[in-house]
Amino acid sequence: MTSEYPVAFSLNGRARECNTPHRMLVADLLRTRLGLTGTHIGCEHGVCGACTIVVDGEPVRSCLMLGPQLDGTEVTTVEGLAHRSSGALTELQQAFRRHHALQCGFCTAGVLMSFSAFLDRERHPTQEQIREVLSGHLCRCTGYQGIVAAVMDAAERMRTGGGS
Repeated sequence: MTSEYPVAFSLNGRARECNTPHRMLVADLLRTRLGLTGTHIGCEHGVCGACTIVVDGEPVRSCLMLGPQLDGTEVTTVEGLAHRSSGALTELQQAFRRHHALQCGFCTAGVLMSFSAFLDRERHPTQEQIREVLSGHLCRCTGYQGIVAAVMDAAERMRTGGGS
């Protein structure tokens, strides 16, 4: 029986191949084997949302997904969120900065990944929709209003081309 499995997937727009133990969590694979430490590990039960990444366009908890499940997928982490060609921050990232939605920063990567996937689908979000998405994240800083304002601002700029 093989203790490690080869996986090939797209990571932040680049083809990657690596071996992973069959029970290694994606969060651990990203952080320890691939050196992408932007994905944080919080509760390790899929509750806090700190480890959220985007897999095939959907936000997923990387602490609940096993490494071999990455095979053939397209993965985006917070390191790959900025515009790939220029490295410039996205409208969402800029809005987080404008509205002081970053707070201590521990959960920010997961929150950004959830809202990045959300705004790819929803360009006219309501505050209720944003709060529903945000309900999947636990932030001990307790300042959710800045996040709501940032997502509303980013959506507006994405619709109107008002961002950079």
